[in-house]
Amino acid sequence: MVHKIKIKRIYGDAAEDDGYRVLVDRIWPRGLSKEKANLDAWMKEIAPSHELRKWFSHEPKKFPEFSQRYKAELAKNEEQRRSLIELKERLEEQNVTLLYAAKDEAHNQAVVLKEIIDEM
Repeated sequence: MVHKIKIKRIYGDAAEDDGYRVLVDRIWPRGLSKEKANLDAWMKEIAPSHELRKWFSHEPKKFPEFSQRYKAELAKNEEQRRSLIELKERLEEQNVTLLYAAKDEAHNQAVVLKEIIDEM
């Protein structure tokens, strides 16, 4: 069976087919309890650097460049690469859902991570 990598806002309800639920934000989502988050892991190390996050400021017009800069960060960082490999290996066993807090569903780091993992 082929498992899927999905992306979802963390504020939504968990679904049975989410599989392994992992938060990919560096900062814990506002107003959300650990219980409500229903996480298997919090990989804050895989999130964009503080500097890149501040520069991007969730401005959609900056997303193409944000994506390039984020991919460059991920390529240079050994810990982040190991986390990506771990997520890719989990897909062999179950679905993986990348969770994020941003309001913009099309322009966030989970979108970039999914693209990278799909290409691995």
